[in-house]
Amino acid sequence: MIKNKTDLKRYILQDRKLNGFGVKRSFQDFLKELLFPNSITVLRYMRKLEYYTNVKVFGAFFFKEYYYFKYRKASRKLGYSIAINTCGPGLSLPHYGTIIISGHARIGCNCRIHACVNIGASAGKEIAPTIGDNVYIGPSCVLYGAIVIGSNNTIGANATVNKSFTEEHVVIAGSPATIVKRDYPNWLEFNRI
Repeated sequence: MIKNKTDLKRYILQDRKLNGFGVKRSFQDFLKELLFPNSITVLRYMRKLEYYTNVKVFGAFFFKEYYYFKYRKASRKLGYSIAINTCGPGLSLPHYGTIIISGHARIGCNCRIHACVNIGASAGKEIAPTIGDNVYIGPSCVLYGAIVIGSNNTIGANATVNKSFTEEHVVIAGSPATIVKRDYPNWLEFNRI
């Protein structure tokens, strides 16, 4: 959770790095993002909204309302419905498309989430998945209920996950999901190989 300006800068920097953007934003990037929002635009607005929601500073209410408006507008354009204060730093959204994350979910650092993913509660309850660090979630996955996904795991495309998988470095796939491979590198390690 973002609690100060240092956290805000760290979250934004980590989000930029894992989405393939440079550390600094050039004037050309600024103009592109202004006219054609992309995933990093949405994440920057989300992080600033989280900051002004969590920290009580002078004028926070007005900045919170401003960034809420910008975040909602850009999110709708790209198809994202991600509740604030749910995702750790380094959230990677490589594609546009429907991504729904409940406000009750908790997602760790450096997670990659593809299009058409739904992470939410089950049957109107207020308990949603808790996902560890460095988790890759493939396209069209559904994760729901009071489940825990361990760190460094890979969830294959079209998986329906409704039970916990706390073991690390595994591939989870199928409907209903099961472990199909063990001792598998996380998505960050896999891309370095």
